[in-house]
Amino acid sequence: MEAAMTTYQVTVTRDGKFWLIHVPAIERWTQARRVSEIRETAQDLIEIMTGEPAETIDLDVTISLPPEVQERTPTGQRESEGSLKRGIDHYATTSTLHGNDGARDSRASAVNSGMSKRAANAT
Repeated sequence: MEAAMTTYQVTVTRDGKFWLIHVPAIERWTQARRVSEIRETAQDLIEIMTGEPAETIDLDVTISLPPEVQERTPTGQRESEGSLKRGIDHYATTSTLHGNDGARDSRASAVNSGMSKRAANAT
């Protein structure tokens, strides 16, 4: 018999060097350094707090982009987890068109938003 899946809403916002992860259903918060760590961190929190096995947990993750990234992200891509890196990349690309200061600023903003320095410098 297959175990029933439980879907948890997860909201994520940036705070300094960390992504703050909130799971309202269990009224708990945690944090991650990188976007790539958000799902695993949220799932671990839910497992610990509820005792549910990982294979029965489904996540619906909504990430709020930092304002400087959100301004340069095309409408409709702002709330999906997969669009975060695209938004940061888009910001870096459009800022690069405005000269070295824009490129330097965009790389710093991308790193502050959780992208690795190597990835930010590659844009």
